[in-house]
Amino acid sequence: MKPDTKAIGVAYYRALGDKNIEKVSKYLHPDIQFTDPQETVIGKESVLKAAQGFSRIFKTLTIRAPFGSENQAMIVYEVEIPGLSKKLQAASLLSFKEGLISKIELFYDSKGLGK
Repeated sequence: MKPDTKAIGVAYYRALGDKNIEKVSKYLHPDIQFTDPQETVIGKESVLKAAQGFSRIFKTLTIRAPFGSENQAMIVYEVEIPGLSKKLQAASLLSFKEGLISKIELFYDSKGLGK
């Protein structure tokens, strides 16, 4: 049976939005790779450390639209970050291996990070 990539992606981002790093951990493959416009992070422990740092920055994370396919999901969301004039809108392309998130490619307009 194929994993429900959309449901897993939503659950991952809900856990991240709740700042529940222990729960975030259960969705990640040991060899996960995370990339965004600023960095690449490889390995579950490193990605969890980055997620924990990110969770300290934002006030709220709201999922706007989830999409899923056989081995990928796309989650469109926005985060409210104190000090920014508007919410940061982002999209994550999640790839799956063995029913876990093995790659996160985060897309956002870095101009949105201006104050």
